[in-house]
Amino acid sequence: MLTLVAALAAGVALTGCRTMAPPYVQPAAPVASTFPGGGDPAATATAADVPWQEFLQDAQLRAIVAQALESNRDLRSAVIGIERARALYRIQRAALLPTVNGAVSGTRQRIPEGLFGGIGGGAFNAEQYSASVGVSGYELDVFGRIRSLNEQALQQFLATEQARRAVQIALVAEVAQAWLTYAADTDRLRLAHETLDNQQAALTLTRQRLEAGITSALAVRQAETTVESARVDAARYLSQMAQDRNAIELLVGAPVGDAQLPATPAQALAVLADLPAGTPSDLLQRRPDILAAEHDLRAAYANIGAARARFFPTISLTGSLATASRSLSSLFTAGTGAWSFAPQLVAPLFTAGRNRATLRVAEADQQLAVASYERAIQVAFREVADALAQRSTIDAQVSAQQALVDAAADGYRLADARFRGGVDNFLTVLDAQRSLYAAQQGLISIRFARTATLVSLYRALGGGWSGSPAASAP
Repeated sequence: MLTLVAALAAGVALTGCRTMAPPYVQPAAPVASTFPGGGDPAATATAADVPWQEFLQDAQLRAIVAQALESNRDLRSAVIGIERARALYRIQRAALLPTVNGAVSGTRQRIPEGLFGGIGGGAFNAEQYSASVGVSGYELDVFGRIRSLNEQALQQFLATEQARRAVQIALVAEVAQAWLTYAADTDRLRLAHETLDNQQAALTLTRQRLEAGITSALAVRQAETTVESARVDAARYLSQMAQDRNAIELLVGAPVGDAQLPATPAQALAVLADLPAGTPSDLLQRRPDILAAEHDLRAAYANIGAARARFFPTISLTGSLATASRSLSSLFTAGTGAWSFAPQLVAPLFTAGRNRATLRVAEADQQLAVASYERAIQVAFREVADALAQRSTIDAQVSAQQALVDAAADGYRLADARFRGGVDNFLTVLDAQRSLYAAQQGLISIRFARTATLVSLYRALGGGWSGSPAASAP
């Protein structure tokens, strides 16, 4: 018994040995050290330091985002995925310690007369009882194979946790984008209705001029086309708003009331705080998809250690302590004890190249993980650079578009005055009205693009998460 206990103690102690995994080396970032034309190397804070509750400054928008974080099914699936990864890690970690099983058994049988050659008389009843505690096939982790697999499972769990954070950040951004899209289409619908009212008034005037013999039937038909065009736009934007609302409800995971939607377009244009860009090194430390890719890379390193350990012998222990007796009442009396101890060493003498191929696969997986990690960095850098480039010029675009609207409005006013004075025909008014309408639509799009750019930058920089649980110990 002392031999079995000592062997188990030595086996557990051996699980603390180092693994055969290569030392982890973080690949160099395959991007520039600063963002082009927008990063601030001297910044002391990053977007990840700004909680989403501070980034979203409108109470309605914050409430609908909070509801989405509670009810969204994609996020719920990500959380369930974390629990699954945690359970898988615990399964793998359990292999570091021996599994102790207990068993109690008893048999009672009748031996017929003459079964043993007629010696000893007639038939009789035989009984046997036993109780045992033992360990079966406990592998001593001498070469770190189990510890490598344990590290691999841990890194996969941590990658899953980062994937959940990425889903959260994406959900906040997508809800904000959908909310802003609804507001933009509301503004476009307002513009279409205003244009429709103006064109109906112009059509009425044109018909009066036709009755007075001042204009032609062609002008009336041209005025009717502008009215119907505005009517089509109004119907289209009304349909688009319904689709926008459906998109919001899908993200939220529940019906959305009118009070949760933007009351006015002006409200939606002032709902976001500005964000510090920081540097690419900040991005590597805070963006969850990059962190998840790095955990996957660490898992690939650990898998190489497990593959290397397959080249070395496997030592396993099987042993038990038991007591056995012919009667249940004397099962635990003195003299009924028994024990067994069966260590086993299995060395890979010939595997037809399987172990070497397994190692090659693990090394190839590690190279693929390096490429995926570098790709994640490059994609993140590009997304941030694009958002910063948009942010740096969007104000100038808004100013230029506003000037275009002002000029188109003056042109329309002059054309309308000349038409009413009989100087120009209605075609000139129609062209001026179309130019004004297009310019006004462009202004709505650019104004909301400025706000949407901040949302894209928030997501690209890794967002900010106030109150989110850190990766709990598995």
